[in-house]
Amino acid sequence: MEHVYKKIRALRIQQELTLKDLSEKSGFSVSFLSQVERGNSSLAITSLQKIAECLGVPITYFFEVDKDVTYHTPIAKRKTLQIEGSPVKYIRIGGNFPDRALEPLLNVLPPGQTKHVAFQHPGEEFYYVVKGCVTIVVDETEYHLEQGDTIHFPSSLLHTWYNPSTVEEAEILSVLTPVIFRT
Repeated sequence: MEHVYKKIRALRIQQELTLKDLSEKSGFSVSFLSQVERGNSSLAITSLQKIAECLGVPITYFFEVDKDVTYHTPIAKRKTLQIEGSPVKYIRIGGNFPDRALEPLLNVLPPGQTKHVAFQHPGEEFYYVVKGCVTIVVDETEYHLEQGDTIHFPSSLLHTWYNPSTVEEAEILSVLTPVIFRT
C-alpha cells in the first residue's frame, strides 16, 4: 500500500494542492490526509475513491504498476502525439518512471498555424526554439522567438502559441510541469 500513499502525495503536489485544499475538496481532515500520505493510517476503498475523484484520476491509477520504466529515449522509440483538432505534433523525448515531475517534449508547429485557444493551469513552462520561429502569448503579451531564443513562465498565466511563418515549420523544445502525457 505504500505506493498508493506516495502516489496520492505526488499527485496532490503535482496539482499544486495543499493538504488543506484536498481536505476542503474531499471532506477529510488535514490530519487524516497527512497520516495517509505518510502511510500512518489505513485507507478504506471508499475513502480512496473520494480522494481519486478529488484529484481527477480513476481509482485504478493508484494500483497501476509502471512496467515501462525507461530513462533513455532513442529516436526510434519516441512517441508522437497529436491532440484532436490541433496541427501541433508533440514528441515525447523524456524518460518514463514513477512520480516524474517534468514533461520534456519536442513540439512541431506547421507553417501558417494560427492562434490556439489560450490555456492556464498549475505548473511552469520552458521553451527553446530549435528551428524556425514561434509567437508565444503570455498574459496578453506577445513574444516573438527565433531559433535559439527561450522563454520560461508560470503556466497559471493565460498562454497560447502559433507559428507565424507561412513557409517553415517550427521545432520547439519544451519542458513542462506537471506531466501531461502518461504512457
